[in-house]
Amino acid sequence: MKYTIDEKMRARLNNDYTHHSSKNDQPERYILIREAAKNLAIVIVENSPVSREQSVALTLLDQVVMEANAAIARNE
Repeated sequence: MKYTIDEKMRARLNNDYTHHSSKNDQPERYILIREAAKNLAIVIVENSPVSREQSVALTLLDQVVMEANAAIARNE
């Protein structure tokens, strides 16, 4: 079965899969988000044993940074 794509979904897909050049103060905000995440990553590594769970925590933190920056890039 093939599904149809309505205009709202088509617009979302076009936006999500298009390069978004930085505007205004976006680069500075990307840096703020990355720095805050790096500080949390340091706290996690300094306060938890090397383990699968620590690795997952750092991977999820990386995903948080990517999604937060995508929110800025895609929606402004």
